[in-house]
Amino acid sequence: MFLLLISIATTPLVALASPGPDFFFVSQVAASSTRRQSLRAVCGITLGVFVWALLALLGLNILLKEWPILHRGIMTLGGGYLLYLAYLLTRSAIAAHKAKHMPAEPKMPTVHSKFFLKGLLTNLSNTKALIYFVSVFSAIVTGSMDLSTKGIILGLITLETFIWFVFVAYIFSLPSIKAKYQKYTQYVDGTAGICFAFFGTWLVYTGLFGDLNI
Repeated sequence: MFLLLISIATTPLVALASPGPDFFFVSQVAASSTRRQSLRAVCGITLGVFVWALLALLGLNILLKEWPILHRGIMTLGGGYLLYLAYLLTRSAIAAHKAKHMPAEPKMPTVHSKFFLKGLLTNLSNTKALIYFVSVFSAIVTGSMDLSTKGIILGLITLETFIWFVFVAYIFSLPSIKAKYQKYTQYVDGTAGICFAFFGTWLVYTGLFGDLNI
């Protein structure tokens, strides 16, 4: 039991620590907005992880094997949402560039409001989360596991995600980081937009034409 919990706790750390849509979203919100707003984004992402983990415990991998069209639909819709975020960030980068030459114009917010919902949708459209929970996570958590153990694992994954992204939000909301962001907004948002466009395009292509292996 103890070794199982250790393996459950350590394997997501690699996925969490590696840069992806969740990381880019939280860091961008933390640097461009308030800590309260970034916490809302973190809560949205954490809820997304909770949903993925719960579905995996209920046998999501089996469902996707039986209904590959569902798998393709999830990836295609998720990619479309990431492309939408890429559009918002690119528009923000362009607005920030124009603002340097026309200081009188108000700066356009990068991700607008509703940070909780955007955080939730960003995670639900995150291919890393989908791949992890329907492959690695499902392989570790067996169907014969009792409900109490599954509940502990669900709580552990959720808490671990929340703590990690609160840490990320804290680092990127430091005054020195925020000052640098305000100075290089057009470059930071432009780079983030390119990253989201890459993730989104890859997801849409894989969902429509790729070979899905679960």
